[in-house]
Amino acid sequence: MGPTASGKTDLAMALCEQLPCEIISVDSAMIYRGMDIGTAKPTAAELARAPHRLIDICDPAETYSAADFRRDALLEMDRITLAGRIPLLVGGTMMYFKALLHGMSGLPSASPELRKTLEAEASQFGWPALHDQLKAADPVAAKLIHPNNRQRLLRALEVIRLTGRPISAFWEAETGQSSNQSEGQQGIEDYTYYTQWQADETSSLPYTVVQLAMAPLERRVLHDRIHQRFLNMLEAGFLDEVRALMARGDLHPDLPSMRCVGYRQAWNYLVGVDDYDAFVSKGVAATRQLAKRQLTWLRKWTDLHWLDSEDSFIADAALKKVRLHTTFSTE
Repeated sequence: MGPTASGKTDLAMALCEQLPCEIISVDSAMIYRGMDIGTAKPTAAELARAPHRLIDICDPAETYSAADFRRDALLEMDRITLAGRIPLLVGGTMMYFKALLHGMSGLPSASPELRKTLEAEASQFGWPALHDQLKAADPVAAKLIHPNNRQRLLRALEVIRLTGRPISAFWEAETGQSSNQSEGQQGIEDYTYYTQWQADETSSLPYTVVQLAMAPLERRVLHDRIHQRFLNMLEAGFLDEVRALMARGDLHPDLPSMRCVGYRQAWNYLVGVDDYDAFVSKGVAATRQLAKRQLTWLRKWTDLHWLDSEDSFIADAALKKVRLHTTFSTE
């Protein structure tokens, strides 16, 4: 685990050279096909050297929840272990890690029938009217969900009608924080950022888990890496990638894929909302904010072993921690 641009992929590939590992991506942006440059997806050469599971599994027009990830990750982990190898989960989508380790209980499964009813109401009365409904029933959620974010607006109203409880109550239960406190509010915002509020059964993970996190010791180093990587993406053709996505005609800015960091800012630039300098500034700032959220999650994580991403011998340090906490031989 680790914040964006901390070098997780490089470490994972180095570990694959030392251990019989197979990589499973834990990244809510890399799941989308055609979104390669802006997600810093491993290159073809890197994938040939160390294949990654759970990338390129969704079209950008589709949605994918933390519960979907848990189901798919458990399936891949089972396949890897049956082959006598070790699943190595790598990424920065902390809600995916949380869902995998602890499950996601409480929230009801999606109801296609109710969803059709809500969409019919939106067609008849307008989306602002549905947001007014949410504001009356759950002002905390209404403050966090933009009226144009139809997917999350529908899900919030769906939960209220299925359970009689505001969805913000479930957020508070998951984060363990109160929305009446500033820290709790940030926790809820982190939760809403990472999950699309799909339910999953609670069950223990049937594996011995060693949790490693990596980050530079100094925040400035991470900020420099983020800035440089964004510039590298631009040089590699990131804007052309977004142009191609927009040219499809079936994507829009409210989709989860197009809300990914960098893509939202690129979309605004390409439709004329921002000039180029503002686009770059906002893209870098959004990536730094993502890294900050990831680090906030990690600081509260339990049973976590930290690694310095600037350590030239980080792979050796990781192997030592694995040896200390498992009976598997890494020789």
